[in-house]
Formats: sequence, structure tokens, C-alpha cells
Amino acid sequence: MSEPAKPEAPKPEESTAAADVTKYKTAADIVNSVLKKLVSLAVEGAKVLDLCVEGDKLIEAGTGAVYNKSVKGVKVSKGIAFPTSVSVNNTVAHFSPLESDPSSSQTLAKGDVVKLHLGAHIDGFAAVSAETLVVGATPEEPVTGRKADVIQAAWHAAEVVQRLVKVGNKNWQVTEAVGKIAAAFDCKPVEGMLSCQQTQNVIDGKKRIILNPSEEQKKGFETATFAENEVWGIDILISSGEEGKARLEESRTTIYQKDSTVTYQLKMKTSRAVFSEVQKKAGAFPFNIRSLEDEKRARLGLQEAVQHGLVKPYEVIFTPANTFVAAFHFTIALLPGGPALITHPPVWYKPELVKSEKSLEDPELKELLAKPLRENKKAKKKAKSEGEEAKAE
Repeated sequence: MSEPAKPEAPKPEESTAAADVTKYKTAADIVNSVLKKLVSLAVEGAKVLDLCVEGDKLIEAGTGAVYNKSVKGVKVSKGIAFPTSVSVNNTVAHFSPLESDPSSSQTLAKGDVVKLHLGAHIDGFAAVSAETLVVGATPEEPVTGRKADVIQAAWHAAEVVQRLVKVGNKNWQVTEAVGKIAAAFDCKPVEGMLSCQQTQNVIDGKKRIILNPSEEQKKGFETATFAENEVWGIDILISSGEEGKARLEESRTTIYQKDSTVTYQLKMKTSRAVFSEVQKKAGAFPFNIRSLEDEKRARLGLQEAVQHGLVKPYEVIFTPANTFVAAFHFTIALLPGGPALITHPPVWYKPELVKSEKSLEDPELKELLAKPLRENKKAKKKAKSEGEEAKAE
């Protein structure tokens, strides 16, 4: 792929989002093509581990094929921005087992609610996406009942939030709207789940949105106003359970991320070697232990790093048995011309595949859903001038 043309004289006000949207989009195209492949492979009898391994392999291959010219003698960094995870039914997220894990033999069954979650980056500009499918569903045999309720709630929430994350709006507006939409389908957002602002090499920025916060979480949570040229990774996670609470169970954490804000001198030689490998292979992005050379050594070496906050775990959490979790994750840029969706729409979801008896009745939210993501400024101007003319008459 040829390098994007370099501007002759960079303007001081040119932002990361505007200047590097091509890199974001290239990463998003790779993510979309990987998701298409994984959706086609997510059939009855497919091994979860195989899907995770295949997803990561495809991200590496996709990013390896682009931006291969050095810029001023420096190679462009690229690769996995979030390791492929395949979380089934009441598993909320981050399930990506190692071959040695007891859960590595898990296979998909007909009717399973499957969440695919992965991300790629080019030069640190990351596109992360997640979507939900149900194994074996067809327009002739669509998803119904609680599975349909939770997927429709998550899909409607994602569509509304795309229209709420815009310049001048606040994070609490998103929290409130997602709660209302989930309630319309008799569901709850998963408690305490976060969406974060993104910048180069950062997918967990300081400005954040929280879903279904507990009273304790509400207290310290900062209000954030969306601003022009920001990029956000929006994570919508909805549970069919009554409270939306999730907890740890017997599942080993495999996805971790270096915390760039913490400094600590590791004491153990193994810890230092593993941390050095993490920095080299994953940089600032989350990684799966599977990507490190020696799995046993990695588990041992990461213990000290996690203990002192140098590396943070992406824990595998679960809602209660017999509940279902649906997820959609998208990356959106608030460009000067209006919001622009960086990631692609879901591969699997189509209204004819998911038939819920419940629906969204809130008139304000329905009106918001009917609006285009980016308002047509010409049409707006025309309507305004017509309105003014009518007043003058």
C-alpha cells in the first residue's frame, strides 16, 4: 500500500484524528475483514481456542501487509490492538484461553450467544470492534426470547450512542440513554463497564463513559464533555440478568496490558525478561500470554508486574448462570465535519435474524435513532433560511 501523501507544511491546528484518520480506517478495514472470516467460522462444533488463534493470526497478516515503508528511517509500528476474544453466553468479555487451560476444549453449540472482540492498529492508531452472533440462527429460524431481547437492546444502544457521542454532549447522557434502552428490553447494562477516549498508542484514555454504575462508582466518576477531534472506543455490554452484575469465576486471565503511567523496578530476573518481551511485542496495547515465547515463564514473570501495577489484567467475568450478555464495540471520531464511524457496521446482525417481542417506545430515543449519524449541513442551512423566510412573511 502506498504511503499517504505528506502535507507540505503541517498546520498547527491539525489534529491527530483528522491527520491520521487514514491509519484508523486502514486498521478498521483489517478488523472488518477478520470479523467476516470469524463470523463464517463461528459454527456449531467450532473450538473457541481455534477462533481466537485464527483471529490474531489474521490481524498480524493484515497489518503486516500495509505501511511497510520506513518513515524517516523508522518502521511504522502495527499489529494487534486487542487480542481476539470469543466470549459465550454469560461470559461478559476477554475470554481467550491458552491451549494448556482446562477451558481450551470449549466448542460452540447451536443457539450460543457469541461475542467476538478484537482490534488492530497502524502506527498506534487503533480500531477495535466487537459484535454478537447466535450460532445457527437464520431468517427462517431467527433468535427469539431473552437472547433476542438482549441482542436488540445492545444493538439499539450502540445505534443511539453513535448519535450521542458528539461535540458538546456529556458522558452521563450516554450512561442514562443506555440504561433506558436496556430497560425497554427488560435488560440491564453490565455494571461498571467502561468506554474510553483514544489517542495514539492509548485505548484507555482518561476521559471515560461508565455503564450502570454502582453508587460507589458514581461518586468518584468524572464528568466528561465530548470535544472536536477526539476518538472514542465505545463498549456496549448488556445483560439479560436483573441487575447486570458480573463476577469472577474459575477462568484464567490471559489478556494483559502494560500500564504506561506506573513505574517500578522489577526485582526478579524472570519478571524483567517477560516485561521486556511485552514492551517489545505489544508496546502499549493489550496482549495475550499466547503471544509470548514461554507461557509458563510468562505467567510467573507477570505475577510481580501485576502485583505492582506495571501490568493490568483483563479479567474474564461472568453474569449469573442462564443469563446472556450481548456486546457491540465501535470506534468513532469526532471530526470537524461531524462524527465519523471508524469501524464498520456489524457483520452478522440483521433485524430479520433477531426477533424480540419487546421494542423501544421512548419518543426521544426513537427520534434520535431516525437521525443520520452526520447531519447534512446544507439541508440544515436550507431549512433554517426557509424558516426565517416564513417568519418574515
